[in-house]
Amino acid sequence: MPFDKEIEQLKLRQAKARQMGGPEKIRKQHDRGKLTARERIDRLLDPDSFLEVGMLNHSDDPGMEDKTPADSKVAGYGRIDGRPVAVVSNDFTVLAATSSRIAGRKEGEIKVLAAHRGYPVIYLGEAGGARMPDIMGSAGLASFGGGGFDTYLKTMSRVRQTPMVTAILGECYGMPTWMACLSDFVVQVKGSAMGVSGPRVVELALGETVSDEELGGWQVHAEITGNVDRVAENEEECFQIIRRYLAYLPSHCDERPPEIPVPDGSGSEMNRVLEYLPGKRNRGYDMHRILNCIVDKGSLFALKPTFGKSVITALAWVGGSVVGIVANQPLFNAGAMDTDGIDKVISFLCLCDSFNIPLLFFHDIPGFLVGKAAERKRVAAKVMNYMNALGLLSIPKISIIVRKSYGMAFWNMCGAGCATDFLVAWPSAETSFVDPSIAANVVYGGKPSASDKKSDEWQNLMQQLVDDASPYGAAGKHFIHDVIDPKETRAFIIKALEISYNARRQGIGEHKLANWPTKF
Repeated sequence: MPFDKEIEQLKLRQAKARQMGGPEKIRKQHDRGKLTARERIDRLLDPDSFLEVGMLNHSDDPGMEDKTPADSKVAGYGRIDGRPVAVVSNDFTVLAATSSRIAGRKEGEIKVLAAHRGYPVIYLGEAGGARMPDIMGSAGLASFGGGGFDTYLKTMSRVRQTPMVTAILGECYGMPTWMACLSDFVVQVKGSAMGVSGPRVVELALGETVSDEELGGWQVHAEITGNVDRVAENEEECFQIIRRYLAYLPSHCDERPPEIPVPDGSGSEMNRVLEYLPGKRNRGYDMHRILNCIVDKGSLFALKPTFGKSVITALAWVGGSVVGIVANQPLFNAGAMDTDGIDKVISFLCLCDSFNIPLLFFHDIPGFLVGKAAERKRVAAKVMNYMNALGLLSIPKISIIVRKSYGMAFWNMCGAGCATDFLVAWPSAETSFVDPSIAANVVYGGKPSASDKKSDEWQNLMQQLVDDASPYGAAGKHFIHDVIDPKETRAFIIKALEISYNARRQGIGEHKLANWPTKF
């Protein structure tokens, strides 16, 4: 047959690429408890949906052609729950998936084309940094820019046009870290690490001995830096988390989020919602219990749950529609928001605004965490960054005052005058400049009997201040839209979402926050 030799040559080259680093390297990868790049793609995507691009790539460094199948990056397109996605999977069996010119060109092209086509892009990270022979020297360094006017910028910057996700699956230094910091959502598997440079480089450069875990383990990024949104026990759980996250997101910024049938049992706990709110105004409680009553059953999906813990940011469905939730968490700092919490909320506002997700705010906040440490973390500047982000939102905003909402925090939680589509309160709500107990000390503290907090005079003053903070004063002057029965909150939200839908724009926002920095 004509071209038999040519076809045979093609098959041999394809087979070589599919072997990745070879049986021994694959065995070592499995012995480390890790999947290979191709196995990861198979686990993540719908069966038989993957179309690879760049399979026959190899290093352009002379003599390395046969040692670099696919040039250490397996990339292409597939489907998740039937929707098209783009994916890049680092192949650690080939030179530790180090970044190179050819692989960089492939990664950059995938990222740019995914945005152009309206596909989410997913990076499966495990890589040892830059490939030294490729990047050394003036020409070597410059070559990583791709040689065009803006080729490097297109790879290493981002406007949120499509969702971008990164999984940290092993040691990740250099490129996977950069991609994680450009992403909307990052999952890190326990036992993995990410950072700018690995421990060996740190030791050589700084004389500092540090482990992968200490440098960039999951606790560092989930609890301290906030660079990771969820933590997974293993790779299989990681892929499940990614699939679940993407289920809340549209494929691109010009479509609305998916709608789903309302699960059976949704809203059945609304009659119990007040059981989770303490009768005593200063007692803590878990806001998650209230939120789970309101949202569709089993749909609450928290982002950065162990970072900035005094505020909850989460995706959910309510009545089958996707919503973003910002809710104060009284279990931590009595709900007072610190600078980490502020950064967390701003990042979440950017996500929701970029992808047309309406926002729900649930107030129970005594104010921002203040003091010397807070000032040195630029709390004032961050509060105003938060306000600026609120001002740029172009999606529906529904704000519910559950209990306390004092001072500047009242406005940061989308209070009166903050372009809130609906602002309502529960009868348990309190809003004022400061907590009544603080106000009482200021007003009454100079009197001789001020030390006697049990005196009738003190108690009467406290009660007057508490009464003044009730929501009915604001409702009577139309500063808030209504006071509602807590048990009717879910029904109210469903109706408010329907009314807030912008028919003139078909529910698509203006995306003014799409170019806000992807990390703090």
